[in-house]
Amino acid sequence: MARLLVVGLALVGVVSIGRTVMGPADVGHFRTVEGREEYIGYYQRAMGSMPAPSSVQDIPTDFGTVRVYIWDAGNAAADRDSYPIVLLPGRSSGVPMWSANVSALIHSRQVIAFDALGDAGLSVQSAPLTSMGDQAAWIDQVVTAVAPRGVHLVGHSFSGATATAYARLHPQRVRSLTLLEPVFTFAYPPVAKLGWVTIAALPGLPESLRNKALGRIGGEDSVGSDPMALMIKAGSEHFDANLPTPSPLTKEEAESLTMPVYVAIAGKESLAGGRDAAERAEELLPGARVQTWKDATHSLPMQEAEPLAQVLEPFWHQVESAR
Repeated sequence: MARLLVVGLALVGVVSIGRTVMGPADVGHFRTVEGREEYIGYYQRAMGSMPAPSSVQDIPTDFGTVRVYIWDAGNAAADRDSYPIVLLPGRSSGVPMWSANVSALIHSRQVIAFDALGDAGLSVQSAPLTSMGDQAAWIDQVVTAVAPRGVHLVGHSFSGATATAYARLHPQRVRSLTLLEPVFTFAYPPVAKLGWVTIAALPGLPESLRNKALGRIGGEDSVGSDPMALMIKAGSEHFDANLPTPSPLTKEEAESLTMPVYVAIAGKESLAGGRDAAERAEELLPGARVQTWKDATHSLPMQEAEPLAQVLEPFWHQVESAR
């Protein structure tokens, strides 16, 4: 199965159809009804390949309604005694990007995943998100509703920066922070990559050029026929996001990340900043575990789903054993 997957995740620069197509000014929306239908078709096909969620909720927040999926571990003791995992998706994707990871993680603890407000997915934005504080606010309202005891927070790509902002501003909710190829967190993306990001986000782009741009971003050459990759391609083409662009962590901001942190950086085609990002993470967060996955690209969570789960489960267990 093609693993381009996150090709649109870092398109960072640029519940009715009536609210999600050409919605209010300054909120994310699909450009056309047809584009929304194309995206949702691939979204539903991709969700069909995932384990069936235990529950699906639409949680109201001050900035819109957030689509939330919950997978129980199937073990009452695990669900009761451990903190749940919360997965935040990268740009232009949605919950289905976590398909391989959910399958690898649900055996030991509850897994919760959101469609991000202001981006492609089934969440519906109703008010502008003008700062990373706004981003953290809606996440906190959802976490308060579904996991008030706290969570192991996981963010990939653009949502790595969003997860970091949430952990800084609401540390009481975050038992641990996991950042997978986080863009705009420890370094700026490489200039060459940003050029392809800009191209991939352009509406009306010829399909061949969009596919080439997405391949350069995600580290793979072809979208193929995989519903998840096609979903991300449709999200990048048809959804007009209006989100604040984060800036890399300052020393002062990093000092507020007092919870255990795990950082994964790709060894190839890194959009997070590669070696520079890894070194900066080690400098800013001397207590964090920073790991470079030498054979992975920006699509790291999907390419390394099983090995990543084998790293994260002991990390989370250690966090909980120390409480």
